Amino acid sequence: MKNHIHLIKLSVGTETVDDLAAWQEKKRVQTEDGFPHHVTRMWPKREPEILNGGSIFWVIKGVIQCRQKILRLDETSGADGVRRCAIVLDPKIIRVQGSLKRPFQGWRYLAPQDAPADLPEGRDHEEPLPIELNRALAEIGVL
Repeated sequence: MKNHIHLIKLSVGTETVDDLAAWQEKKRVQTEDGFPHHVTRMWPKREPEILNGGSIFWVIKGVIQCRQKILRLDETSGADGVRRCAIVLDPKIIRVQGSLKRPFQGWRYLAPQDAPADLPEGRDHEEPLPIELNRALAEIGVL
């Protein structure tokens, strides 16, 4: 079994997985070699584990809805000259079984055993359950 860890991050400003995909297709959020990336202030201390098979799980509208494999971490700096981390992602967005997640700042580590499962083939474009129904199912232990 691989020794890896995932990241989890709020996708601020997106309403759907399709919004996230459209945002990532813009040149300004791509690396020079054409991969989407997300720039963050903090450099993950668990870099080797992340690069050993980790993904970033995206929380959209309070629900973990999808993930992308993390390809590498690039050093970048903003106009202010401060060193930042560009999390370089596989462009393929994999939808996962919806799981409620409360808001949080920045990114967090997500253990593989706590990550939601990928949706089976053919179900990857299903709409997620309404948040109220998802919450009610989680409260009774179904999700």
